[in-house]
Amino acid sequence: MYRLLSAVTARAATTGGCVWGCGRRAVHQRAGLPPLGPGWVGGLGLGLGLALGVKLAGGLRGASPAPPAAALDPEAPPQAEPLQPQEQPLALWSPQTPAPPHARHFARAIDSSRDLLHRIKDEVGAPGIVVGVSVDGKEVWSEGLGYADVENRVPCKPETVMRIASISKSLTMVAIAKLWEAGKLDLDIPVQHYVPEFPEKEYEGEKVSVTTRLLISHLSGIRHYEKDMKKVKEEKAYKALKMMKWMMESDQEKELKEKGGKSNEKNDIAKAKVEQDSETKGRNSKPCKKKNDFEQGELYLKEKFENSIESLRLFKNDPLFFKPGSQFLYSTFGYTLLAAIVERASGYKYLDYMQKIFHDLDMLTTVQEENEPVIYNRARFYVYNKKKRLVNTPYVDNSYKWAGGGFLSTVGDLLKFGNAMLYGYQVGLFKNSNENLLPGYLKPETMLMIWTPVPNTEMSWDKEGKYAMAWGVVEKKQTYGSCRKQRHYASHTGGAVGASSVLLVLPEELDADALNNKVPPRGIVVSIICNMQSVGLNSTALKIALEFDKDRSDVP
Repeated sequence: MYRLLSAVTARAATTGGCVWGCGRRAVHQRAGLPPLGPGWVGGLGLGLGLALGVKLAGGLRGASPAPPAAALDPEAPPQAEPLQPQEQPLALWSPQTPAPPHARHFARAIDSSRDLLHRIKDEVGAPGIVVGVSVDGKEVWSEGLGYADVENRVPCKPETVMRIASISKSLTMVAIAKLWEAGKLDLDIPVQHYVPEFPEKEYEGEKVSVTTRLLISHLSGIRHYEKDMKKVKEEKAYKALKMMKWMMESDQEKELKEKGGKSNEKNDIAKAKVEQDSETKGRNSKPCKKKNDFEQGELYLKEKFENSIESLRLFKNDPLFFKPGSQFLYSTFGYTLLAAIVERASGYKYLDYMQKIFHDLDMLTTVQEENEPVIYNRARFYVYNKKKRLVNTPYVDNSYKWAGGGFLSTVGDLLKFGNAMLYGYQVGLFKNSNENLLPGYLKPETMLMIWTPVPNTEMSWDKEGKYAMAWGVVEKKQTYGSCRKQRHYASHTGGAVGASSVLLVLPEELDADALNNKVPPRGIVVSIICNMQSVGLNSTALKIALEFDKDRSDVP
């Protein structure tokens, strides 16, 4: 008896509430105890073990035996055999459960997109990746894959905060646009009107003007992280030759189709000349040897800058690489100068002005990256070393480039931002059919200007597009019937130390008849952030947006 009592008590004590919580009905039936009510909750293993032991001991001492089991009712439904504690199934959490009601219509798109992200994550070896998708202004899916913190095994989740890198440029554009709408900022006068600390510039002995508009679209000639002007110019010339070759091939192909396949001797000669020039250029200058951004020392600055004006000393005395307006040269330092312009035009510190904008846009988790503050859900950032081992990135201070790449955010905040821009872009179309619509954060004409491609620019993450004003824009295009159709969209990617990002907006293709009984924003917004550098995410975001666009027609 005492051995049995000790065994039962020990079992209950060592397993805690498992004996009681998992197999409580099976134990009670075997002990002859009355069945438990639905509100009974087990959890005190030791006390229950003692009670059970006393009950069994009483039976052994000669207490009244338990009543015989009742006869089985042949018409009653069969009772399931109670599972042993180890056989009890676990209710595992699933990202689809519980799903918001409006998200269930996109189950196919979610499954397809999740599979795509898993493949991208595995291909590049990224520790963690977070995605968010909204349809017509409503968030329908957000999920984290992998780890935000590998060392402590902290999984990614929708609330994970990461570096958004150059998406910061699109945020800065909102500040510039608000000042322009208010009449406080002229986009086309020399920047020295606002920031006299930036010296006047010359190019090849000629005095030239750098304006705010040129800075926004990377046409100012101000350098990026590469300081060697010769290397940059060689790279640009090499790219121009390749583009010319591609255009000639396209023109020749078109001409051949029109002439029924007959070759054009003039085009053949021109093509051969371009190929010869390309080969000579490649042998002599080796433009491909130019360092990438992550090999540039300035990307890893650890110095703390107190304000944007102070940050100008990094580049303000350097010569312009090109004549302003003549060629596209992506430049994060150009946005450092834009931050100084925002300060002077607004009368506020750049970060204070941006925090006001984030408050207006309800972007409550978006902040400048600083090392000292405690920022909940902040991820750690990673890179692979020369031995292909995952390591933590070195400490960097991004205070010199808040405007061009210094903010932290979540996919949820980026979705809010994308939808605010989409609303402003579309609200003018809906005004005639719905006069009660609220104004957009930016006016329709402002958004149209921002999302209009600028001549002489490039969109490095999608060759089909052009750079506009702090956004890359691909315009609608279809060359042949029943063939590839290029959708209109706007996006910006980001690459920072240990981080990659993208924000993509795919507007709905609206016509006059489609405006009735609808309100903006209409379209798909996708945001993806990753704690690994050099991960191209734009094509992935576009594929995800198109997957969700397929399912939109089925939504009631």
